[in-house]
Amino acid sequence: MKQVINKYQQLQKEAHKRHSQNFEKGQIVIQVGSATCELAAGSEGVLREFQKLIQASGRQDIIIKQTGCTGRCSREPIVGIFSPGEKPYKYERVTPEKVEQIFQQHIISGHPVPNMLLDKKTSRHYSHVVTFCSSQDCILRSSKKWEDIFQGRLGLKGIKPDSVRIYNGGCIGLCKTDHQNGELIKMIVQPERVTYGFKTEAELDRIIQTHFVENKICKDLVVSLPPVIDHFMTVYGDVAFFNKQTRLTLRNSGLVDPESLDEYLFNRGYEALANVLQKGDSEWVISEVTRSGLRGRGGAGFPTGLKWKSAANSNHDPIKYVVCNADEGDPGAFMDRSALEGDPFSLIEGMTIGAYAIGAEKGFMYIRAEYPLAIERVQKAIDSAKKVGLLGKDILGTGFNFDLEIRLGAGAFVCGEETSLMRSIEGKRGQPRIRPPYPTESGLWGHPTVINNVETWANIPVIFLYGADWFASIGTEKSKGTKVFALAGKINNTGLVEVPMGTTLKEIIYNIGGGLAPGRDLKAVQTGGPSGGCIPARAVDTQVDYDTLAKAGSIMGSGGMIILDDQDCMVATAKFFLEFTQSESCGKCVPCREGTLRMLEILEKITEGHGELSDLDKLERLGNLIKKTSLCGLGQTAANPVLSALKNFRKEFETHIIEKRCPTQKCAKLVHYEIDPDKCTGCMLCVRRCPAFAITGNPKQPHHIDPEKCVRCGDCFHSCKFGAIKKV
Repeated sequence: MKQVINKYQQLQKEAHKRHSQNFEKGQIVIQVGSATCELAAGSEGVLREFQKLIQASGRQDIIIKQTGCTGRCSREPIVGIFSPGEKPYKYERVTPEKVEQIFQQHIISGHPVPNMLLDKKTSRHYSHVVTFCSSQDCILRSSKKWEDIFQGRLGLKGIKPDSVRIYNGGCIGLCKTDHQNGELIKMIVQPERVTYGFKTEAELDRIIQTHFVENKICKDLVVSLPPVIDHFMTVYGDVAFFNKQTRLTLRNSGLVDPESLDEYLFNRGYEALANVLQKGDSEWVISEVTRSGLRGRGGAGFPTGLKWKSAANSNHDPIKYVVCNADEGDPGAFMDRSALEGDPFSLIEGMTIGAYAIGAEKGFMYIRAEYPLAIERVQKAIDSAKKVGLLGKDILGTGFNFDLEIRLGAGAFVCGEETSLMRSIEGKRGQPRIRPPYPTESGLWGHPTVINNVETWANIPVIFLYGADWFASIGTEKSKGTKVFALAGKINNTGLVEVPMGTTLKEIIYNIGGGLAPGRDLKAVQTGGPSGGCIPARAVDTQVDYDTLAKAGSIMGSGGMIILDDQDCMVATAKFFLEFTQSESCGKCVPCREGTLRMLEILEKITEGHGELSDLDKLERLGNLIKKTSLCGLGQTAANPVLSALKNFRKEFETHIIEKRCPTQKCAKLVHYEIDPDKCTGCMLCVRRCPAFAITGNPKQPHHIDPEKCVRCGDCFHSCKFGAIKKV
């Protein structure tokens, strides 16, 4: 099978040649995000403005490229500037009007624009940036705070501590090195891009003396860093939001041009597939996936290797399929979209490896129709792979055939459930069916089918590039690798976050998410979307993994993570998610169709001030009944937000019922508005704004609100310029 590697190396050589022609040494590279979120923020206009200025300057050493989403949502559009011999700079919220200043001051004159930087601290001049590994395992193994020791040692050597920027980074994936050489403390030193591993303070002293004083590499303490982590850390490691993340699924997002196969090949793309095909052993492939500990990232967390083995063992049927579930339906979730738009080739490569493992020749990518850019880029990636023989007939000369086709989802949440998804692909109405038989036994058109979600497929090439043992070294005993979360709600740093399994909610919220707004207290964390649960603030040390979240009354789900503060009403939150699942119920089974409706009616009673204490018992009974008797996963988990809210915030429900009051004043029907006569100037603005004519009063005289007429719309409250109207 030597010809496999030869063919791949030839493809890679040609890609390197074309890539080198476009990106020559010594060039200044301008990088502009081009995912849906970036485009919505105006990145297309930013790109055009840079192109105009480059053309007008006549400079041949300045080039511009597009990338996928970095995940730093509220700061987009993000522009990266990479100059030879300089550290990378990232600018936030760039508009066409700001482009000229960045271009003239930074690119032409060589002086970054500090007030526009993504991380303002990067504007300072540091001689070095040092990142210590602070994964959960490393913290547990070491009783010393090595970053503090390091800073103290710098002073002893006469180096000003403020000349070196020190980070506690996320897992940098060198745990395997620990097994070989003992418990190593790991640190990355920039701009030299050197990773050291040491055990003692004496070795740390030697690193400082050699590297920071003598400006030499301490070669005997250097350890290799997996390129998948090295690439991302080099570009984004100086930004606080990113340096605690460990990017595997999103390893290329925000770094490479998602429409360029050459750039993917340049970054070791399809090397995993080539290695698999050269090995020529499908059983070995399944064994490696099993050994890696990879579990499905779609929500249930089923072992991926076990699923593949089941399909592979269905030898009675020569026709088999692989499917990518990209029907991302959770409110606020966009993890899959980001991966599809930012790195489509990884998914295709992962699916091709999976198809080889189980003996499939056909695959489908089921993408929701509301993702037009994702659909466009995936189709371009499919066409590009077919053109060079990485997809289609006789892949890399091995005789292995695999073709891939896109199918569009109509936006039904239930089609995220695998049996409903298959019916939709078959052209039928998306409704679940009873299992068993499971899809690996009888799936699409009755043939064995493996269905995994976007994130799962994206991890497959990583496993075969760096090894199952390396992948398994990240995460917890039962939950391996990383997980992507869409961090939203009352959090300073919203966006996509990828962290090792086992990372605590506290770490994600405060160290990556930047905590809550000043003066606000954490109330709960909602994980798992409409199928998940609400974890109270007192459990903020909960580890993020499948089993621990389940014990806490929630689930991993596809990766939604909503932060709720003391101003959020838990009754209203539970009602919001139940409204979603009830409206998305396919209606096939009675427990889900009728049960969720009855639960919703009870919640509406409570939020409108008509609830009774007995309603809480009814909610619990109905919720548990729905969990036990619903046909599919949507119904079986629909009651989770309500049940978890009841368990952890029962007093808040009781306040709504007994006192007819919403403590957070979020339930409109339980809020009353009053006018403070001492503050009211009689300006008449509230009178004009009231749609129910509930406010009366003469000009320049205090006004009055009639509670019987008031519809509690809140227009008067928000329009009053004198703070005379208050909620009670």
